[in-house]
Amino acid sequence: MFDINLLRNDLAATAEALLKRNTVIDVAAFEAMEAERKALQIQTQDLQQQRNTLSKAVGQAKAAKDEAKAQALLAEVAAVPEKVKANEAALALIQDRVNTLLMTIPNLPQASVPIGKDSDENVEQRRWSPDNKGPRSFAFAAKDHVALGEALTTTAGAQLDFEAGVKLSGARFTVMKGPLARMHRALAQFMLDTHVNEHGFTECYVPYIVNAESMTGTGQLPKFEEDLYKVPMPADDAIEGGAIKNRYLIPTAEVSLTNLVRDTMVPLDALPMRLTAHTPCFRSEAGSYGRDTRGMIRQHQFDKVEMVYISKPEESNAMLEEMTGNAEKILQKLGLPYRVMLLCTGDMGFTAARTYDLEVWLPAQNTYREISSCSNCEAFQARRMGARFKNAAGKNEPVHTLNGSGLAVGRTLVAVMENYQNQDGSITVPEVLRPYMGGLEVIR
Repeated sequence: MFDINLLRNDLAATAEALLKRNTVIDVAAFEAMEAERKALQIQTQDLQQQRNTLSKAVGQAKAAKDEAKAQALLAEVAAVPEKVKANEAALALIQDRVNTLLMTIPNLPQASVPIGKDSDENVEQRRWSPDNKGPRSFAFAAKDHVALGEALTTTAGAQLDFEAGVKLSGARFTVMKGPLARMHRALAQFMLDTHVNEHGFTECYVPYIVNAESMTGTGQLPKFEEDLYKVPMPADDAIEGGAIKNRYLIPTAEVSLTNLVRDTMVPLDALPMRLTAHTPCFRSEAGSYGRDTRGMIRQHQFDKVEMVYISKPEESNAMLEEMTGNAEKILQKLGLPYRVMLLCTGDMGFTAARTYDLEVWLPAQNTYREISSCSNCEAFQARRMGARFKNAAGKNEPVHTLNGSGLAVGRTLVAVMENYQNQDGSITVPEVLRPYMGGLEVIR
């Protein structure tokens, strides 16, 4: 949640900073709400002071045995609670309006984030390729993963079967079979093993269906509800006041992992927490029709290995660099060329204060495509979730949360297929995956 104190203490500067994120704040409307809130609070305080003064006067009147005056004063005292109650109700309504506003404002970018409108203004940080020789040069026309996967067959048909996905579910779903399905599984296991054994993560198994509170905690609700898959839950525990509450299919394991600390006082000595999980992810891709319709780049269902950090504020930027390095290590072990981009203000996600994207080389497209996004959300999600810790001074403070893909499994499969393709249409299995593939060296 956006920090209300930034609006209250320096509204003009905050509104100007939010313009860098293509967000316009109605300054006049906020000032009017604040003026109304302050007036009601002052009235309430005055009423409470009046009640105290009248109560004291009642005591004095009774001490003077002036019963008529005491009764008159008691009548005035009795009227005060109703006025206070009315003011508190009005204050609650204003607070609801303020909270609704705060829920729609994105996180402020860090000062070091480049200012820009869209992805064209992201800033490249570095590139990596095996032996620093750049992407592989092919002696033949490189095919894309669709052509490669459909030509690879099993007795059950194509190893990458888009028609079966459409038959079972519709557009943007895919069926994998045989060795390609096994490679998809192998990639997820390899990523998890690397993060747990080499990067110090705790592996988690988490729900794929979560409640609205969890989606709100990490920022998917209320702003991005159209991107989510709702799951009505008619079970007894999902019904409140006769209405069926919705659950949601997770768009990323970030939701489940980060919400593990919702409404929690995290022990200081538990920070930083490093959590990882392999889950399917479900996204409606609202508004993306016509984009990346060929193949597996943009699917309604895909797998991802997620990394989440829960850290102390002073350590979160260092944790972002570490997390990005963890994702890079996966690509390096697979021998996949990539570049690291620092996102500009106009291209960052809603909850992020700073983001790095890793983009992997896809030969058939002759370009780099996003395969991981690593973000420092600072205290933005923690304020929504009520996730706190006691700092060294013993003061309650929001934790900082970070999340990143380590990596998107389907897109990694696409990159392996295209970068390791052979002229005959076979796919060489990267060496690090062969132990997970029963020693298989080539998919034919």
